[in-house]
Amino acid sequence: MNKWSDQNVCRVMENNVRLALDRRRLILRFTGAALLFATGAIHLDLYLTGYRSIPTIGGLFLLQVIVAFVLGTVVLVSGSRLCAAAGAGFALSTLGGYLLSLRIGLFGFREVRTTAGIVAGVIEVAAFAALAALAIDPGHQYPSPGPVTQGSRLQDRLEEGIPGAGWAVAAVSVVAVVLLGVSVATTVPTSAGSSNALLKIATIDGIKVLTNDQRLTLYWFVPDTPHSSNCSGSCVAYWPPVTGSPSAGPGVTGRLGTIKRSDGSKQVTYDGHPLYTYISDTAPGQANGNGLDVNGGIWHEMRASG
Repeated sequence: MNKWSDQNVCRVMENNVRLALDRRRLILRFTGAALLFATGAIHLDLYLTGYRSIPTIGGLFLLQVIVAFVLGTVVLVSGSRLCAAAGAGFALSTLGGYLLSLRIGLFGFREVRTTAGIVAGVIEVAAFAALAALAIDPGHQYPSPGPVTQGSRLQDRLEEGIPGAGWAVAAVSVVAVVLLGVSVATTVPTSAGSSNALLKIATIDGIKVLTNDQRLTLYWFVPDTPHSSNCSGSCVAYWPPVTGSPSAGPGVTGRLGTIKRSDGSKQVTYDGHPLYTYISDTAPGQANGNGLDVNGGIWHEMRASG
């Protein structure tokens, strides 16, 4: 009697363990999928509100959106360890791309510190942690109904788990959090202005354009008016206004002036257009911002009059 009772207790305990493992995997599965959907949604919003016009970066954003939703759906439906591993790698690579563009630029585009970028970075770290945990968690195994093959033996070894994998996932997650924090903390948003207001002329692709004293291309913003700037907040981090008292270099014949910005600074205007530089122009002769439709409107290089 005691023997049968002990066996029943063992079965109940085994079933409870299996249920607990299944519940854990289910939580990781739904959490990982939800986080992939979240990062995909953020990138979709950024893509639709302007990033689609940035060469190369726009295409990468669209690809990121598609992959995020596809992987999220597959993980949600199947709970596959392989798909979870792919999702974890995808989240980590997306975070790496953000940190790279934040620190040194990527494909001619330089990212700045924004709330959307920080939130997306945190979500990507969490997505990696959840999906990697799902990928290395074997759960409980069921006996294979088919014949034992080389492939099934390999699958069995994978299902047994990788020694130390949990610690590795934890370590990578911590490193990712630290790198994100350091990158965000040390990336100071570009100040709202450049004290140098000497305007010069340079030729880029056969077109004479206006530049500042560092020979960086100047831009005008379509939504602006001759008396006000419509670039504020995070927009200013990407498009620093040219401030100060303007002076004309050789050949600059357009009408110079200033407007008063909301922070009290004087922004230089040229033929009635408030002037800006672009954060992704890092050297003379570049006009990476020309034609971009971001931050609420289209940006054009400021062509020299005459």
